[in-house]
Amino acid sequence: MPPDNTDNAPASTQKPHPDLPLDAPRYYINRELSWIQFNRRVLEEAQDHRHPLLERVKFLSIFWSNLDEFMMIRVSGLRRQRTRGALEAPPDRMTPTEQLTAIRQDLTPLLEDAARCWSEDLLPELIRAGICIHRHRDLDPDQKRALEDYFERKVFPVLTPLAFDVGHPFPFVSSLSLNLAVIINDPERGTVFSRLKVPLGVLQRLVRVPGDVFDAKDPEDLPGANLDHFVFLEDLVASNLNRLYPGVEVVAAYPFRVTRDADFEIEEDEASDLLTAIEESVELRRIGSPVRLEADCSMPAWVREMLTAKFGVPQSLVFTSDGPLGMADIMELTAVDRPDLKDQPFLPSYPPILSREEDIFAAIKKQDILLYHPYDSFTPVINFIKQAANDPDVLAIKQTLYRVGLNSPIVEALMDARMNGKQVAVLVELKARFDEENNIVWARALERAGVHVVYGLVGLKVHAKMCMVVRREAGALVTYTHMGTGNYNAGTARVYTDLGLFTCNPEIGADVTDLFNALTGYSRKSRYRRLIVSHGSMGTMREGIVARIEREIRRQQEFGDGYIALKMNALVDRDCIMALYRASEAGVTVDLQVRGICCLRPGISGVSDTITVTSLVGRFLEHSRIYYFRNGGDEEVLLGSADLMPRNLDRRVETLFPVIDPEIREAIINDILRVHLRDTAIARRLNCDGTYERVRPAPGEEPLNSQDWMLAHRGIWHTERE
Repeated sequence: MPPDNTDNAPASTQKPHPDLPLDAPRYYINRELSWIQFNRRVLEEAQDHRHPLLERVKFLSIFWSNLDEFMMIRVSGLRRQRTRGALEAPPDRMTPTEQLTAIRQDLTPLLEDAARCWSEDLLPELIRAGICIHRHRDLDPDQKRALEDYFERKVFPVLTPLAFDVGHPFPFVSSLSLNLAVIINDPERGTVFSRLKVPLGVLQRLVRVPGDVFDAKDPEDLPGANLDHFVFLEDLVASNLNRLYPGVEVVAAYPFRVTRDADFEIEEDEASDLLTAIEESVELRRIGSPVRLEADCSMPAWVREMLTAKFGVPQSLVFTSDGPLGMADIMELTAVDRPDLKDQPFLPSYPPILSREEDIFAAIKKQDILLYHPYDSFTPVINFIKQAANDPDVLAIKQTLYRVGLNSPIVEALMDARMNGKQVAVLVELKARFDEENNIVWARALERAGVHVVYGLVGLKVHAKMCMVVRREAGALVTYTHMGTGNYNAGTARVYTDLGLFTCNPEIGADVTDLFNALTGYSRKSRYRRLIVSHGSMGTMREGIVARIEREIRRQQEFGDGYIALKMNALVDRDCIMALYRASEAGVTVDLQVRGICCLRPGISGVSDTITVTSLVGRFLEHSRIYYFRNGGDEEVLLGSADLMPRNLDRRVETLFPVIDPEIREAIINDILRVHLRDTAIARRLNCDGTYERVRPAPGEEPLNSQDWMLAHRGIWHTERE
């Protein structure tokens, strides 16, 4: 089922190298540089005028948020590797120093593009739309007085200026906090320095200016009272520094920001209590080693050099900007009540069989049920657990939780189940990065309700997404399962594309039961009936994927019809990439859709010239993992939680599960996978040099936006049985 547009792929730009082994460094794209290309695609969405204005603002916010995390995790890790050594060289063999140099080179023009996107594109468009972000100095006296009242009541009481001199050590600056370097001319001590933290988290970054103080007589110069007016909080603070430093001359104030290492390591073998160890380690994120310094470009060199020295950050990781720092906070603008500047809302579909059947277990007993979020409602997943919690015939519920979210109806239902006398066991992965604190709260709440809580496994993260319900029916026990590609999180289910499957297939149920026993007990089971599992040293997922690729190679050699299509978030694993290279050498057609990082280099003649790689970045975050093998017409589709990365295959518990129902399998192939592979509107194609280009429709064809198609045809993948 190759998509119709594969023939339009660019010709190979590389000459064959028959003498080079398939693990030769030149055949691989560096992981970190590939990630920067992904974030460039996010920025391109912010620059794309086809999106509504506030959606473009959202993409720019995501771009900056992504970059913060990249610095906290990836760049900090490279700096550690440079001093301590790398455990394993990347497939491209770049050293940590080479990677850090290349990152700086690639980031510099990208940051300039992002700054221009804000100052020259989005900001003027926002003003034209009536959303005005003012400089405090440009406001008239009445408007300033209105803000002074807010400053006195809400801001001034929570500000704490910290001096730096012989009697005052250099103040601690927490990660990602926004600060002002205040330069003061003191009549006794001369020029002195003070640090002032802008109270983000306590207050909104964008401070609304009361609309009734604006003069509506000249709406072109200053939009009127019915529109939205803001100033940045740091601008308001900087304009009122005389209140904090009376009796001295405030010379200037310069914003700056520090990013610290957030990739802490937990000595799990030495921890007597994993939950306490995680709690203590989370605090390290605030105080980790400085990784990056961002400063306003107007900051004098002597101030910047002082900060650089105090934080111990190399010049290569000092970034200056003439715009606001910490631009992830512009996400606050999306809360403005302007539906005309946002994507059109839609009503998720609901499987017809679940609409007719009040009993979700009776519906699953009739047939397997596929859900494709966000096009399908997440409510059936919540109802599955809620009904299990209250069904007198349900004896036990077991579930994994990775990123749960706030006010989780899933967790509430699990606690209700325990109150109703069910046996409930939940594996809460405390090591889910940046969700540790939230998961600790839920773990404790579940424990208080009497739920058996497991905190994950030593040395591994449990990333598998599965829930099983054991129900007594006609004197026998039936296991109902839900497995998926995404988290049990009602919030992200509205913006992440993920697949989920309800089934009471007895082999799947038995496998999930065995896997839960391995997670909660001491089982060392590694082979399963239907599931493919990665489980550290006992994992079989890599060999399972490679074996299927090799099967397709044999099919190609014998019949000439080998075909593989894989859709995932990231492709990094060298063994899997080498297997795909072997498939291409044999002539197998391979379509890869990799949203983010892709280390495979397509288009190398004789090595990867039958491989096409595309990436989708659009309204929804493509999060599904679909692994399709034609297998001579006996098609196989696997879904699950795992990307093809060493961390998924070696250091996590992951599952891939087969789609056994032939009608659902056909729907996934034709109504989901094929449509995404044919996208000619939001897809980018990976070139051999690691850059991406837009996929264009053939002459005379209308562009196909696969996400819009899914919205227009939502529910087409639902199957019905007589």
